[in-house]
Amino acid sequence: MNIKPKYFLYARKSTEDDDRQVMSIEAQLFEMREFARRENFEILEEFQEAKSAKTPGREVFGEMMAKVEKSDGVGILAWHPDRLARNSIDGGRIIYAVDTHKILSLRFSTFWFEPTPQGLFMLQVAFGQSKYYSDNLAENIKRGIRQKLRRKEWLGLAPFGYQNNPLKRNIEPHPTEARIVKLAFEEYAKGGHSFVSLAKFLADLGVVSKNRTPLAKVSIKRLLTNKAYLGFLKHKGEWFDGNFEPIISPALFEAVQKILKTKERPRHRRAKHDFPFTGLFRCAECGSMISAQWAVNRWGTKYRYYRCSKKRGRCSQPYIQEMELARQIKARLQTISLCDEMTDWMLGRVKEWERGETNASQSEVQNLSEQIKTAEAKMEKLVSAYLDGDIPKQTYLKKKDEILLASAVLEQKKKDFESGRKNWVEPLREWILDTKQTNPPS
Repeated sequence: MNIKPKYFLYARKSTEDDDRQVMSIEAQLFEMREFARRENFEILEEFQEAKSAKTPGREVFGEMMAKVEKSDGVGILAWHPDRLARNSIDGGRIIYAVDTHKILSLRFSTFWFEPTPQGLFMLQVAFGQSKYYSDNLAENIKRGIRQKLRRKEWLGLAPFGYQNNPLKRNIEPHPTEARIVKLAFEEYAKGGHSFVSLAKFLADLGVVSKNRTPLAKVSIKRLLTNKAYLGFLKHKGEWFDGNFEPIISPALFEAVQKILKTKERPRHRRAKHDFPFTGLFRCAECGSMISAQWAVNRWGTKYRYYRCSKKRGRCSQPYIQEMELARQIKARLQTISLCDEMTDWMLGRVKEWERGETNASQSEVQNLSEQIKTAEAKMEKLVSAYLDGDIPKQTYLKKKDEILLASAVLEQKKKDFESGRKNWVEPLREWILDTKQTNPPS
């Protein structure tokens, strides 16, 4: 008399990309319970887990197989063979359990199986197809990543400051976040911020953690050292040149890195103050010299203000912030006018400087282009040396980062020189024309 075996029901769902179209665990359980009810199978125990079957080591699957191997023979219910195994070790374990009669029956709602030589062969084919699908999918993913690296496109979700552009399959600066990232770098480059004060500064701009608290120190450091803001992309610990718009300049990034290194290894040296307007003015009330000092606002940012030194006695003049003093100086200078003869002479000189600057810029741009080509050649030699095994990986990655950053600096310098004429010539010409149009004070 044939005795129907009791069954273990196994359901699995992976969270990885290749399993997104597979039914949920709840749906598998429902289907298999209905299948067992129709076939009048007795379910001894249910096993379910959410884990990939590409590699051995699933805890729940291992627990089920341990019970199978200790039993006198049971059956297994599953939605499809690929729920049980997608690697050769687990697949072989199932087939060996069938061969040794530890598994008396394998039933699937979407696959037919019987414990005959033909059935075992078809089961091996099914397991092999599952493994081939996993291996082929992994290779396709790697091929896609290599293609995106060749096109210099960002991999994955955009970092803070950028947004994904599905049409371009790349990232681009976020209208708001990019300005905040640049502002964070500019603020830290001033040298007056700590990680905590910069986190508070960003919190006031709405940049906080998931718990609505200021960013942690490690998050601030990660932001300030992220080369993605220079237009680079990272894959497996290695940085590559990206084909998307950088948010900050290499000069600003380097300035921040120098401050970070200084704070990691602080040096005890006398503070050097920078007060550009000291020594230029005297107090209009008492005639004393104007002195300056630092102050700290509620974000921890340092700023400068000026005041009368009161060396000649009491004085009622209050202090003034540097920005306000600069505004007053600018307003006073705007009342100055030059005669036509002087402005014509100055405009002539500007034209001479402009011609000389154009020639110098063209020469410098050519020089920078040569330096960029040299950097590219160094990169090719470095990659060849690494592929030939002449240098270790850590040395390769370090030198590659140095060359990438140096190339970015050269590219930025070249861009600046190409637009250098407008950087100082046009504002100077406009200022001369403005002074010519200004009426002299009566």
